[in-house]
Amino acid sequence: MKAIVYTKFGPPDMLHLQDVEKPTPKDNEVLIKIYATTVVKEDPDMRASPGFNGFLKPRNPILGQELAGEIESTGKDVTRFKPGDQVFGFDMFGAYAEYKCMPENGALAIKPANISYEEAASVPNGALTALPFLRDKGKIQSGQTVLIYGASGSVGAAAVQLARYYGAEVTGVCSTANLEWVKSLGADRVIDYTQEDFTENGQTYDIVFDTVGKRSFSECKGSLTEAGIYLATVPTPAMMFQALWTARRGGKKVRFVAAGLRPAREKIKDLVFLTELIEAGKINPVIDRRYPLEQMAEAHRYVEKGHKKGNVVITVE
Repeated sequence: MKAIVYTKFGPPDMLHLQDVEKPTPKDNEVLIKIYATTVVKEDPDMRASPGFNGFLKPRNPILGQELAGEIESTGKDVTRFKPGDQVFGFDMFGAYAEYKCMPENGALAIKPANISYEEAASVPNGALTALPFLRDKGKIQSGQTVLIYGASGSVGAAAVQLARYYGAEVTGVCSTANLEWVKSLGADRVIDYTQEDFTENGQTYDIVFDTVGKRSFSECKGSLTEAGIYLATVPTPAMMFQALWTARRGGKKVRFVAAGLRPAREKIKDLVFLTELIEAGKINPVIDRRYPLEQMAEAHRYVEKGHKKGNVVITVE
């Protein structure tokens, strides 16, 4: 099978289309024929430098977290899926390929019937991050005021739509070029961060959700209501200390969840829930650009610029 492989850390040119051995599912695994994957923000980071994916060389030579495709075969103990099932899901590595094996109890679910494979592949990363932050840590309620910082990114675009679903009044913060687009996602108000600093406009919010790790709790504290909650996807030592400190006190809170490290069973429940929302037309997948598998390096270059709207999808077949 064909896959995008890298054996050294470095620029996008480290990514090469190669023939590699097609995997065989174990007794508890399914073999997925992948039709679409994506380039998420973390992929170029793992490609560029040592860290999460090894230090001397990449521990996992095939990147790719989100996928959508069809179950081609199953191990003898599998009961959740059968050949021919159309699925979508999330794993930390291995989706930049024509085939991938996953355990049947991994973060995998039947894909929404009313969207394409490309659209389905674009859902998990952003929505599986935004949902536990807003619902579980933010305890979002109808009628609350919510500010989404970085509203045009993968997590931000999902957060805007989910906050609207939960009945909140949503303010999205983004760049000039994306104002109308974020409004079309359901934001009641949009703020151009190049023209206005939301921390200085006198408005307060029940939830401030920084989806891109650009604004600290100290900066946002004055923009929170008395019992307001600050959420951020990029943990810093200071933020983790503030989360522990504010948890012991009344008033404004800092909260964080390692969304990617949650148990697979929780992600499965959320994928099923998101499928229901998508099939009911409550939220919609958001795609910025599409690239074929062989143009993966170009897709990485685009994502690294930091200006993508929603998701960058890779069409595998």
